[in-house]
Amino acid sequence: MKPLGRFTENALELRKILQIIGKHCRSELGTKTLYGILPAQDRKQLDLRQALLRNVLRYREIEGDFPWDSRVVPVTVLLEEAKSSALMSGEDLVHVRNLIALATEVRNEIRRVQERFVELEQIGRRIRDFSEELVLLGVLDEEGFLYDHATLQLKEIRNRIDSLKATIRKTGQALLNDPATSNLLQDRVLSLRNGRFVVLVRAENISSYPGIAIDRSSSGNSFYVEPYRLAALNNRLSAALEEERQEVFRILRRITLKLLERETAISEAESALGSLDLVCAEAEMVERGGWHLPEISPSPGFRFRGLVHPLLGEKAVPIDIACGDDFSVLVVTGPNTGGKTVALKTVGVAVILSWMGLPISASEGSVVGEIDSVHVDVGDEQSIEQNLSTFSAHVKNIVSILRETGPGSLVLLDELGSGTDPQEGAALGIALLEAFREKGALVLATTHHNSIKTYALTTPGVETASMEFDPVSLKPTFALLMGIPGKSNALLIAERLGMPPSVIERARASLRGEDVSAEELIGQLQEKRAVLETEARNLAEERARLTAARQSLESRISRFEAAKEERLKEADRKAGKIVREAQEAARELLRSLEKSKTVPAAHQAISVKGRELEKIRNEAEIREEKRLERRSVKAEGIRLQPGDLVQMVDSSVKGIVESISGEKVTLVAGSFRMEVPMNRLKKAGDELPKTRPEISVKTIRPVGIPGSIMIRGMTVDEALPEVERYLDQAYRAGYDQVAVIHGRGTGTLRKAVQELLKSLSYVREYRLGEHGEGGYGVTIVTFSR
Repeated sequence: MKPLGRFTENALELRKILQIIGKHCRSELGTKTLYGILPAQDRKQLDLRQALLRNVLRYREIEGDFPWDSRVVPVTVLLEEAKSSALMSGEDLVHVRNLIALATEVRNEIRRVQERFVELEQIGRRIRDFSEELVLLGVLDEEGFLYDHATLQLKEIRNRIDSLKATIRKTGQALLNDPATSNLLQDRVLSLRNGRFVVLVRAENISSYPGIAIDRSSSGNSFYVEPYRLAALNNRLSAALEEERQEVFRILRRITLKLLERETAISEAESALGSLDLVCAEAEMVERGGWHLPEISPSPGFRFRGLVHPLLGEKAVPIDIACGDDFSVLVVTGPNTGGKTVALKTVGVAVILSWMGLPISASEGSVVGEIDSVHVDVGDEQSIEQNLSTFSAHVKNIVSILRETGPGSLVLLDELGSGTDPQEGAALGIALLEAFREKGALVLATTHHNSIKTYALTTPGVETASMEFDPVSLKPTFALLMGIPGKSNALLIAERLGMPPSVIERARASLRGEDVSAEELIGQLQEKRAVLETEARNLAEERARLTAARQSLESRISRFEAAKEERLKEADRKAGKIVREAQEAARELLRSLEKSKTVPAAHQAISVKGRELEKIRNEAEIREEKRLERRSVKAEGIRLQPGDLVQMVDSSVKGIVESISGEKVTLVAGSFRMEVPMNRLKKAGDELPKTRPEISVKTIRPVGIPGSIMIRGMTVDEALPEVERYLDQAYRAGYDQVAVIHGRGTGTLRKAVQELLKSLSYVREYRLGEHGEGGYGVTIVTFSR
């Protein structure tokens, strides 16, 4: 897509919409990248942007958030300013260190997961190795002050300074306590003034104190005096401090020059972090804001589902709108304040955001085609400086759009044909639509002119839509109705707003016959549509009730089958017990037979027990055969097609297969039609093998328990219950090792987690993450097995 013009950006309020996404950026790097983003130049670039966002969404779902440091700020401007002086302050150098340290951490993380998230390499390959620079910048503390060990010379100078200060303080303390002069002092405190140690002497005693006055107090009642005994020591201290200043200057310049050699790499790393910050903000819009990435079609056009304008928030009414498949021009009509202009702007915004590779405030399944450029004529562009009327400003803008459009262009025209004589305006509007069609452009236009509505209804390749108006409340609903023209309802709105009835009636009488007929025809169409929509809603509600009833019945059948299976198992258990008891009784009879001489009586008893056993065995075998039959059907499955004769397992019910949907079969049995799970059916007449199916058992890890838990940003009270619950689940799921991601921060959360780990009996050991595992921001937990 070509770059947008300033007028298009302003007319669509694009900056305000980008600010919505910008609120989710974590640093100025992200917002800077966002406000500098341009539409993708071609489909390849757009596909790369979308693929990166999808990868980041998957990463966040599996791994949590990316490493980040809230202290990072843009540093390219600091490097640019340092070119003239070749010197950066310690504070600015710390900013550079923070940025390249974060870039290094992000680079390492991307390398760790690059095989699973290949598109992250779009960011990772832009970050170079900064290990030397990080070592070089390691001589600075967080405030930008050089550590003593920065160089041997700096260490020696600072040691000398510390020694001199100690000597001066000792000597000064002796002066403060000297009885000969202490009574001349304002107070007994040794102060530092202009880099020299001094005492505070009362003004009336200044001529009596042995020293040199170097400053006066703000009250004027005393002087800062350098005692003669401290002068030489102060001179030596001043010389040492100057040496320190020169050495610090030399070190900072050396570091600055080294960083300027890597300016390009640092700038690229800053850009990569900005891209990451932005794409994470986009992910937030998808995860929490309900925005979605549209599909990209190779042909020009768009089809949006549930589209809303981002600036309207929750009060926005979603619309479904399309253009480009069967028609290239869409004319939107309807009442004033009914939402036509908003619909126009919403489409323009959605198309532009889509080609920027950003998510849009629409439902899943929305599609955007290859649109080459976007042109807008929206609102009152009257120019006082150019002495142009509203109509003239519109015409001038449209003439410019006509010159620039071609195949694949999207043109948005608000209030087509307005601002001049209605007949001439309508004729010009129709001619413009034809001109844009000839150029192969897509056009979305709003209008009140009946002539343009008629043109849209009667011209192939042109479609009409309208903003719905409630004739009862006399208010717009802001819903868009594709394929139906709309009434302007100007007289109804005027009447609702208090226009006298006499004026309304006179206006109705003044309307031409054809205008009245067109408006009445449109009104009838809308009434019929409302009736059809009511019927459709009723049918949908009835279908929902039937679906709920069917699901309830299926649930009851399932529960009945489970209860039946359990009762059969219980019967088998009881039968087994009876068999065992009968066998024991038989053995007891045999033992009695050996001792008894009443053989006939014993044989009779054995015969009775034998018949009982046989009956029990037969009943158990029948139940087992049925159970095996059911299991065999479930394990092996059957291939069915409409028209097959089938029988329900465990039932004599037979029927004909009417249709198959997944694992559900619609069965016609006599006058009944029912939906039955496929695993409860067998082909009628088929003999199923009665061999027991082989059953393999393996331990599986429960779905949904990840290998890590993210608690960064929680309080200790919030985090500990979550961590303990997660560790218990992970241990029972069979994990040997998991990670608790608590972030670096102040270390409070890390310490609390590790105290918890000490108390858990199933935790064998724990440690901080190593390089590539998250470092101090992660605790690795190993379970006892």
